[in-house]
Amino acid sequence: MEAVLLDVREAAELMAFSIPKAKHIPLGQLRSRIEELDRTKEIIVFCAIGVRAYNAACILKNNGFKKVKIYPGGMRFYRSTHYENGVKAAFDPPVADSGHVETENAPSASVRLDCSGMQCPGPIMKVFETVKDLKEGDVIEVCASDPGFARDIEAWCKRTGNELVGNEKRGGEYVALIKKKISGNVASSQPVQTSADGKTIIVFSGDLDKVLASFIIANGAAAMGRPVTMFFTFWGLNVLRRPEKRKVDKTFMEKMFGAMMPRGAGKLKLSKMNMGGMGTAMMKKIMKDKNVDSLEVLIRKAMDAGVKIVACTMSMDVMGIKKEELIDGVELGGVGAYLGDAEESNVNLFI
Repeated sequence: MEAVLLDVREAAELMAFSIPKAKHIPLGQLRSRIEELDRTKEIIVFCAIGVRAYNAACILKNNGFKKVKIYPGGMRFYRSTHYENGVKAAFDPPVADSGHVETENAPSASVRLDCSGMQCPGPIMKVFETVKDLKEGDVIEVCASDPGFARDIEAWCKRTGNELVGNEKRGGEYVALIKKKISGNVASSQPVQTSADGKTIIVFSGDLDKVLASFIIANGAAAMGRPVTMFFTFWGLNVLRRPEKRKVDKTFMEKMFGAMMPRGAGKLKLSKMNMGGMGTAMMKKIMKDKNVDSLEVLIRKAMDAGVKIVACTMSMDVMGIKKEELIDGVELGGVGAYLGDAEESNVNLFI
């Protein structure tokens, strides 16, 4: 019996890449459109990196679907192992740091879009919907409060061929000027291709052994001269927390989350054989006796080697983690920022 491939990404994401014959139902519409799926068939769910696919699989199982599987790593992993017209897609890497683009001589905007208060991928989706209705050459000014928007919008523009003519921070907001691409203008519609030799790692886990593995791989790739991006999301964010407590304004729920989660790399536990902390202590002792670098040392070496460490702003907001609580050297970004780096990579790992 032929399996059904279920793509739960948003429509805008299909612009970048899609799998032929896959059934497309965005996660937000799945409950209302669930009768479009055959309960007797095996359903393989995928999204960009796997998080939405997991949520979709739960919805399906709760509604009587028995044969449900998740494609691990999502579309990012799939693209790293498949080719488009015989050539892997690769694009210019996003500008380092904040992605600032000088706006002194930028053209005036014909449309202004306020995305303040929206979390990733909300601002990018709103930009996509608005740009569709613009005339070629029109300029749109977008304001967003999400710290990851600056990198997200740059990656989005490079992928879609639209021109990013301004990108800066004004007070507490991030403001971008985008010029809609002009048909037939090769310079503005065709991203420059480069060799895709980067490595990207999504660190979803907060387990000591799994995080150790991710940093060992990252440091190895960096030692080989490869660009490396580590994208920390959900439980993986605990790795980047400062060990000392910082005074920041939080809601009661955010404080509860913070109290229950480990504070920094030194507080992580093994995924197996933790034994109330005894197993973790034994592992650290053995690593020290064998002259194996601790996780804290591996993190410092990765940063010194130029590994880009990015904290997912959406996950930070959900889990109540503030920028001030993160260790120095961590960049903030969203899904767009990660996908921009993943496009230039030939290895994408989900840990």
